[in-house]
Amino acid sequence: MITIQHEDSLTIIGVFATFDVADFRQLEKEVGNQLHALGRIDLMVDLRDMMGYTLDAAMEDIKFTREHARDVGRVAILSDKESVVWTALLSRLFVRAEIRVFDSEAGAREWLGVTTGTSG
Repeated sequence: MITIQHEDSLTIIGVFATFDVADFRQLEKEVGNQLHALGRIDLMVDLRDMMGYTLDAAMEDIKFTREHARDVGRVAILSDKESVVWTALLSRLFVRAEIRVFDSEAGAREWLGVTTGTSG
């Protein structure tokens, strides 16, 4: 399950339980709409409650990431899991976006230059 919110050019994605291809399709549609409307966006992806992902969702994510490698400015990932840090480092090979992992929403928002919203 995912949630998606938009705050101007920032798209906030929350992933809960297992991220599957249906979740990915929703994400792809929402992010695609934002990119079409704004041209370039930043992302904050909250993975603190994600339990895992399906292989088909991972494959679709890789394709989408490569197609939009120049469309995303910064990606703040919220997680306290070391495996996510390694995944973020590997993602840098495929995208031009700046990617950082944070353990707090406040730190992520500060880095993104966004001060509105709630802390999580």
